[in-house]
Amino acid sequence: MKVLTVVGARPQFIKAAAVSNVIRKHHTEILVHTGQHYDENMSKVFFDELNIPKPDYNLEVGSGSHGRQTGMMLIKLEEIYEKEKPDFVLVYGDTNSTLAGALCASKLLIPVAHVEAGLRSFNRDMPEEQNRVLTDHLSNLLFVPTESAVENLKKEGITKGVYNVGDVMFDAVLNFKKLAENKNQIIKEIGLQGKEYILTTIHRAENTNHIDRLKNIVEALNECNKAVILPLHPRTKKYMTDYGLKFNENIKVIEPVGYLEMINLEMNSEKIVTDSGGVQKEAFFMKKPCITMRDETEWVETVKNGWNVVVGTDKEKILDSIVNFVPNKDQKDIFGDGNASGKILEILDK
Repeated sequence: MKVLTVVGARPQFIKAAAVSNVIRKHHTEILVHTGQHYDENMSKVFFDELNIPKPDYNLEVGSGSHGRQTGMMLIKLEEIYEKEKPDFVLVYGDTNSTLAGALCASKLLIPVAHVEAGLRSFNRDMPEEQNRVLTDHLSNLLFVPTESAVENLKKEGITKGVYNVGDVMFDAVLNFKKLAENKNQIIKEIGLQGKEYILTTIHRAENTNHIDRLKNIVEALNECNKAVILPLHPRTKKYMTDYGLKFNENIKVIEPVGYLEMINLEMNSEKIVTDSGGVQKEAFFMKKPCITMRDETEWVETVKNGWNVVVGTDKEKILDSIVNFVPNKDQKDIFGDGNASGKILEILDK
């Protein structure tokens, strides 16, 4: 069997590290990197440290509008699909790379398998929500991470080809956690100890591209009276400059980090403040309280389980949660058993 995998952004590299390793033991995999994340710190380092096979194709699409990015991917992917003639196209998550990979395959009548299907924030203003909904409706096999994802698909009339395999990012954390334990150089350089800092990430367009939202986040972090480590996304850095916003000295701004360093920063943090979907889950895996700076989340189980609180970009809510949010002591096993990749392979084989 020949599987063609399309990736283009950091979370997809992590998921592919788990799944590709299993697929390649039994079948042929063609790996296509769209180049949606083109910064070396955002892309190449992930392939290197996670030992992901070198991409067979790199489309080098780079940044641009949604239409331009997706259109360029479609043109280039079509040529590759027609040349490689895969049995399946495998896509991950909710990026433009995901949608382009699925749409191009569907037009060519190549079966599509979607890993992390069925998630819904129910906010159609989010490009990610549009991408994941459209991809699900194009897919033949839908590998979902949670029971609520199964229910979301059922409400949209999708019941065939749906498999709750668990979360492949849980696989990745279990696989790489031991390696990450020694990646504590950043904490040492900053001069902090474990559980002495808040770990923060800010990257979503809904926050970075609106001055009021980003200003509220920056002011909350500046006033929280806590040490904050912030790996700064290139887009956030650009808008900080454009808006004339500055961080106080309690914010330790660093360059984007690799996956193992990020896992280490999460493991040693007191709390995590983020607008990332993947980091919300990783906080849950690490048993760290998570404060989500969005108006909704697709990872509703983390909220229902009492380990995640959604605060939007309300300055006072962010500040209050940093100080006072305490998670439930008990944590339910809601993301599977850490063998999602193996289950995906079994289903592809069948």
